[in-house]
Amino acid sequence: MEAEIVNRVANSGLITLDLEDYYHAGERVVYDLKDNLYMGLILKEKDFRAFLKEHDWGQYAGKNVAITCTEDAIVPTWAYMLLTLQLQPYASNVVFGTLADLEEKLYFDAIAQINPDDYRDARVVVKGCSKVPVPTAAYVELTRVLRPVVQSLLFGEPCSTVPLYKRLKT
Repeated sequence: MEAEIVNRVANSGLITLDLEDYYHAGERVVYDLKDNLYMGLILKEKDFRAFLKEHDWGQYAGKNVAITCTEDAIVPTWAYMLLTLQLQPYASNVVFGTLADLEEKLYFDAIAQINPDDYRDARVVVKGCSKVPVPTAAYVELTRVLRPVVQSLLFGEPCSTVPLYKRLKT
């Protein structure tokens, strides 16, 4: 007589949360202010404002934009603010910083939409492998959001997890 195969993982009551499911699929681009600098050193306000009026901002429609300046130049804060004002009507998201900063912002926005009560008293496994890059900051933020409500938090795959947190029994 053959023994019945029991799927202990399926019967464990674990909830798997995959941050890959929260990946924002939109295109990511960098707007580098260095292209607006005079001689690679300074930003001329009059020239910059003229550029802002003439530039085709529609090319950023639906894109996620990180604005930065990769030159070692003093760029006034208002320049980044003016860029944001031009990009915002078109772009899905605008951040100051690198593509990595943009990726973190996209994940933070997605995690902010999670209802922690959906995981109240649950045993949650945060999946560790994904086909898309998930920044470490996203795992940290998810942990911060879930810790107050979950019974336990684990990392990895349901069949092989690393225990992270278990609420003490009172």
